[in-house]
Amino acid sequence: MTVGDQRILFHIPTTSLFDLDGVSGDVLDLFKELGEVSRADVEARFEGRHSPDDILAVVEDFLEMDIITGDGPDFDKNLRPDFPPVKIENYPLSTIILNVNTGCNLGCTYCYKEDLTTPAKGELMGLDTAKKSIDLLLKEGASRDRVNVVFFGGEPLSNMPLIKGAVAYAEERCAALGKKVDFSLTTNATLLTEDIIDYLNAHKFGIAISMDGPKAVHDKNRKTIGGKGTYDVVAKKARMLLDRYSARPVGARVTLTAGVTDVEAIHAHLKYDLGFAEVGFAPVTSGDISLFNLSNTELHEVFENMKSLGLAYRDAALRGENTGFSNMHQLMTDLYEGTKKALPCGAGIGLLAVDHAGDLNLCHRFTGSDIDTYGSVDTGIKKKELGAFLEGRADREGTWCDTCRIRNLCSGGCYHESYATYDDINKPTYHYCDLMRDWIDFGIRVYSEILRENPGYFERHVSPRTLLQTQRSYTSLERGI
Repeated sequence: MTVGDQRILFHIPTTSLFDLDGVSGDVLDLFKELGEVSRADVEARFEGRHSPDDILAVVEDFLEMDIITGDGPDFDKNLRPDFPPVKIENYPLSTIILNVNTGCNLGCTYCYKEDLTTPAKGELMGLDTAKKSIDLLLKEGASRDRVNVVFFGGEPLSNMPLIKGAVAYAEERCAALGKKVDFSLTTNATLLTEDIIDYLNAHKFGIAISMDGPKAVHDKNRKTIGGKGTYDVVAKKARMLLDRYSARPVGARVTLTAGVTDVEAIHAHLKYDLGFAEVGFAPVTSGDISLFNLSNTELHEVFENMKSLGLAYRDAALRGENTGFSNMHQLMTDLYEGTKKALPCGAGIGLLAVDHAGDLNLCHRFTGSDIDTYGSVDTGIKKKELGAFLEGRADREGTWCDTCRIRNLCSGGCYHESYATYDDINKPTYHYCDLMRDWIDFGIRVYSEILRENPGYFERHVSPRTLLQTQRSYTSLERGI
């Protein structure tokens, strides 16, 4: 890849980036061209151009990085062996998601939950189940210094008594064990009051608000059960929260459906008109109701618009500023930290979701589905069954992931996307492959430009961001794009 006048090597096994000088670029080109390279080939190509010592140093570096080998001609094949077969025996949980009420006071048309119902008629989690969930988290996450308890729904604020009871219990248990505990929730904001905001602030909740953009866009799908648009009340409550809340930055999560592709205008409204710290986008391509799924043309348009927004992110980063475009910021974080994943996310290992009955689900999106659960808070994790699933998903042999250059960033994509698209949780999300490769290639270029012109940006805005936009670790598509 070339960025400006500089050639960049993306090292697939380690998700690392390297500048190529003239010698290393020429040596790489020779191996790519011939596959198997002899001493005579090197002499014929480089005699009089590069010194033998310089060539030897590059070859030794490439051998150490497994870019080339000393005993195989297949250059591409030598890029492939990133992970040995994965054997999963430990489940060091860091996060438990509590589905505190299946009911919701809204009737959003695209909601992936089936049998939508009012909070009063929803299936509420009991405090005993929440306490057992926290006990499971602390038992399985004994090696963790910090754990996370996430409240989800339905609308989680419709079960505030449960939230308060669970917070008190978690804080007491964690204090006794010398652990830190973080709390977070995703809410539609309509039930927020000053008292609730002050409570969440006192306990330093990470908060994400589901909001789809300006009034016309938001009201298209985010409606009351009676069919009335909710923008006015959500915007009012969001402003109240943003004015009053000081514990942590507040993010907005946007669901993109058919006919909604203008991410730049949505971001501008939520970030600059309302004042959210970050805005993340989740395109719908495989919902149960096809009417709301983005068409292939619309999906391509979304990605092109996201790249335009990404260029604005780059320009701001060169000035030392962060625009709060969380999809782009997450990609910058992954590249900066050298993220290398055998699995798409922490679901099943670092994270489990508990439904109202106490059953353990891979993540919050599987609660209420027909996918097998993996134990319960009463009986513990079904480690044999869960391990078999995860090990199978980590095995890339026979899949397109096996040779894909972004395999260690994507790792086959979201489990729920696979389930919704193919009715097969084990199948990688092939419908996203080309777009994901293009998005990550774009991100590498942006990252390289920022790193070259303003490297201090990453220390100021990437390293300290662990408490920002807390939902990212388990929200399905935000992790992917």
